[in-house]
Amino acid sequence: MAVSVFGELLITAGLVLGLFVVYSLWWTNVLADRKADQQGDKVRDTWAQKDTGPGALDTKDGIGFLHVPAMKSGEVLVEKGTSAKILNDGVAGYYTDPVKATLPTSGKTGNFSLAAHRDGHGAQFHNIDKLRKGDPIVFETKDKWYVYKVYATLPETSKYNVKVLSAIPKESGKKKAGHYITLTTCTPVYTSKYRYIVWGELVRVDDVDSARTPPKELG
Repeated sequence: MAVSVFGELLITAGLVLGLFVVYSLWWTNVLADRKADQQGDKVRDTWAQKDTGPGALDTKDGIGFLHVPAMKSGEVLVEKGTSAKILNDGVAGYYTDPVKATLPTSGKTGNFSLAAHRDGHGAQFHNIDKLRKGDPIVFETKDKWYVYKVYATLPETSKYNVKVLSAIPKESGKKKAGHYITLTTCTPVYTSKYRYIVWGELVRVDDVDSARTPPKELG
């Protein structure tokens, strides 16, 4: 009898664990994608209004969209902050702490540093390891396309290594001020032990036309 009860408990525990995995790796993606789509629609609706003025929409609804063809994640809404509450909505967030990101719309030199989940909650940076030197990273705002090209990656570093977010990311090999972008996420896959880093450098800025024709890098 004791063996039978113990066996049933093991089966129940296995089912519960299986359901938790399904929830974490699939259902949270569904919910996050739905939320991100809703927020993204709000941003584009706001951009369509004639009285919004030029520049990025720096509100809780998002400031623009990230396009990274090599990651095959479609457009990714970018919002302010990197807390779990923000990233769990299936977006990428730009750092405000411990190192403040420099927004490309400011025109200043610095590092536009971003974070997103790699698994669950939209998993927008799941394929970050597919990025290679020369791959495009495009940031879309209301009136500009900011086109970056990947120049360096760091497959594994401590989650406490904030130097990768520096205005001049020296760990990437840069020694002078410039216009950089940094993508960060957890690694290895399905863990949060370390961080995976990708650095890019701005190569040009295109105006957005009325048809919002994407740069050639996005096809």
